[in-house]
Amino acid sequence: MIETAEIKINRVGQSSISELDVENIPFARIYSDHMFIADYKDGEWQDLRIEPYQPLSLSPATSAIHYGISIFEGMKAYKNQEGEVLLFRPNDNASRLNISAERMCIPEVPESLFMDALTELIRLDSQWVPNKQGTALYIRPCVFATDEYIGIKPSENFKFMIITSPVGAYYSKPVNVKIETHFSRAFEGGTGYAKAAGNYAASLYPAKLAQDEGYDQLIWTDGKTHQYIEESGTMNVMFIIDDKLITAPASGTILKGITRDSVLTIARDWGMEVEERPVSVKEIVEAARSGAIQEAFGVGTAATIAQIAAIGHEDEHFQLNDVASRKFSNKVLSELDNIKTGQIEDRFGWTYKV
Repeated sequence: MIETAEIKINRVGQSSISELDVENIPFARIYSDHMFIADYKDGEWQDLRIEPYQPLSLSPATSAIHYGISIFEGMKAYKNQEGEVLLFRPNDNASRLNISAERMCIPEVPESLFMDALTELIRLDSQWVPNKQGTALYIRPCVFATDEYIGIKPSENFKFMIITSPVGAYYSKPVNVKIETHFSRAFEGGTGYAKAAGNYAASLYPAKLAQDEGYDQLIWTDGKTHQYIEESGTMNVMFIIDDKLITAPASGTILKGITRDSVLTIARDWGMEVEERPVSVKEIVEAARSGAIQEAFGVGTAATIAQIAAIGHEDEHFQLNDVASRKFSNKVLSELDNIKTGQIEDRFGWTYKV
């Protein structure tokens, strides 16, 4: 186990916290004072340090630049009414980071290292965790290859970093989504289940085309037939039809979202019928056309609960029911926020006090 005493800390001379306007926090435009860095060399993680947030110096031949050998996680820190900092399910992020690492030929980051680094960094920059409702400190752990080599092979050297950013809402309003039936995000046997940087890069062009048509996001479909719903660009997707909560199962092409699991867990705890099963495009289009979709929303760390206002498919555009009338998604959003900020009992053991 790597002890926190091994983490060297170089504090900033002058904090930039005065630049933060808690009444107007954009998403991921302002970064906290410090960042954590560790280097993987000679088969082990070493040189653990917290330094002032600053640009990196990298070789033009760095393999991550050329071959996308990079993975990341996304999580948030909140403050409770006593001003203490709470993290939401950080051990699950540590576990998922290593699932991605294995797929991308990246060495495992021991959970003890992940948690020690995270805890020390958040303690140091705790003043950056905003306490206004609807805000949080977004946390971005990432690992990328640093070999100075442009031959195609697994890298031998890596950096593990954590940076943080105070954030407001990811989506400021309900989103319009388009069901994508031409481009593909992932295939069985690929990297769809991993938080690999290349997955997101490949999704940008189709998403831009949809944005040119007035949509905010895509709903991706299976890469083989385009007949089944998978996930959206920044979140898993859920529907309520006939009072049942329906979502596609996590698989080799769908990210196993932590917010996704949290919503499903709460729904079952409330006695709601939940179906994790293949969800066909035809089913969703017909339900949207007939008005049978009671609720549609995305779930993810950045968005938490993102209400879907409308769904597009080919030449059709379906406006869904009023967001304010949606009982479950609004209620579960409040429940999650209250758990994350310590306002209600954490009966699932999800929060971690820094």
